[in-house]
Amino acid sequence: MDFRGREESRKAASNARRHTAAVTPAERMTVRAKWVPCANVGGTADLFFSLSHGVNSVGWAFLFFPGPRAPLSYCHHICFCIGRRTTMKELKNRDIPYKIYLSEDEMPRYWYNVRADMVNKPAPLLNPGTLQPMTAEEMGQVFCAELVRQEMDNDTKFIPIPEDVRNFYRMYRPSPLVRAYCLEEKLGTPAHIYYKFEGNNTSGSHKLNSAVPQAYYAKRQGLKGVTTETGAGQWGTALSMACAFFHLECHVYMVKCSYEQKPHRREVMRTYGAAVTPSPSSTTEVGRRILAENPGTSGSLGCAISEAVEVAVKTPGYRYVLGSVLNQVLLHQSIIGLETKTALDKYGITPDVVIGCAGGGSNLGGLISPFVADRLRGRTGTRFVAVEPAACPSLTRGKYAYDFCDTGKVCPLAKMYTLGSGYMPAAIHAGGLRYHGMSTVLSELHDRGILEAISVPQSTVFKMAELFARSEGILPAPESGHAIYGAIQEALRCKEEGKAENIVFGLSGTGYFDMVAYGNYNDGKMQDYLPGDEEIAASLAKLP
Repeated sequence: MDFRGREESRKAASNARRHTAAVTPAERMTVRAKWVPCANVGGTADLFFSLSHGVNSVGWAFLFFPGPRAPLSYCHHICFCIGRRTTMKELKNRDIPYKIYLSEDEMPRYWYNVRADMVNKPAPLLNPGTLQPMTAEEMGQVFCAELVRQEMDNDTKFIPIPEDVRNFYRMYRPSPLVRAYCLEEKLGTPAHIYYKFEGNNTSGSHKLNSAVPQAYYAKRQGLKGVTTETGAGQWGTALSMACAFFHLECHVYMVKCSYEQKPHRREVMRTYGAAVTPSPSSTTEVGRRILAENPGTSGSLGCAISEAVEVAVKTPGYRYVLGSVLNQVLLHQSIIGLETKTALDKYGITPDVVIGCAGGGSNLGGLISPFVADRLRGRTGTRFVAVEPAACPSLTRGKYAYDFCDTGKVCPLAKMYTLGSGYMPAAIHAGGLRYHGMSTVLSELHDRGILEAISVPQSTVFKMAELFARSEGILPAPESGHAIYGAIQEALRCKEEGKAENIVFGLSGTGYFDMVAYGNYNDGKMQDYLPGDEEIAASLAKLP
């Protein structure tokens, strides 16, 4: 058949309602028939569907009715403009793709600084010697000059991403937002689960988002190299990649237990040209002191930070860079949340809850920042949930107070939720979450009741990670398993309450270098460790 007149257009629109009844409720659609010239188009009487999305539209379904096996000068084009949030929550699964991709042109050109929208700003860093707020000059002895400006800027809402950084980002960004259809089916939940997958680069995690700009600013400043710490090894891997790209030397202090548990991660860093030292080590003054005070310690991020800072300060042409905790890092990681929000906006979706793992706060802070802005402005009631390891529960069992950012007490003091800078977490496999403190931004949000927090033992984390892997086909990092646990708990709550809420969580990285951990879990050898109240109290008693 060959539709050519307006009467036929009206008939086609009516037929389309019947054809698409299984796709979306007809009574909730506005149907507009439009005559579109298509030169020399041939086809059969079959019905074809395609789906595309414009910048300002929620969704457009294009239906083509070609003629009977003959060239046509016209084909019929019917557009369905789908409604906003309430309609989208009722759509069938097929209306939202499994993966929502953005084009390179849609990748953010600015980082978002959530501090600009916070009425109560994070407290300033304090000089460990004077206990007065750090000046830019003092911070410049440790950090790159531009990073110092970003760290101290509480007012500029959007900060341009340098073009050289965006060019590097294009190698692996934008990252996909995935609808977890298979996990939803496995759980039998009416909830809609989405995860932002940050593991699609060689570093295997979100850490590259901040490593690239930090290396770029170091190179632009004319520095020779940088030092840093790494827990699970993802940040160290990311920084070694970025330094190789910008021709910088890189010295990584890797937490000792991770250095031993994850030799392959260590070799990736060395492949990109980094020098890797297990921490605490005998190569620094602070490392020797920590070893003397804690013989046989498995190390911590706080220890590794102390060693990296000492070397940076003592080595000409070097600066220290950090993969989490600091404001500058959350700023760079806001690209995660900005892309997530853009992808959700394409389908008119507002999240009911956003969830992330929490160690120092880089992934969680970057994911939630744009959504926090909407809540702070009164536009949404979105909840935010941090999931941390029960073995290192800074948000759930720590104290909101000024504390040293490192174990050696050579770094500035930050007002944050902390277990005490001397707290030595058990050697759990989520090495990236073994930090005694928390981002000052997230700490302030938690103190104000905007950010919720829960903790979970690692055996439960791996149980949920395994469920996710068997459902969605991705092997998650142990750190990401914490966010998965939080998302599954929310989905099961929705199942119990009969609510079809939108759940978004951050899948911060992959676990392909964590096979020793998965082996321990599969062999039934994994042990949980929950610190006692007395242990935490003793550590907190030593706060400055």
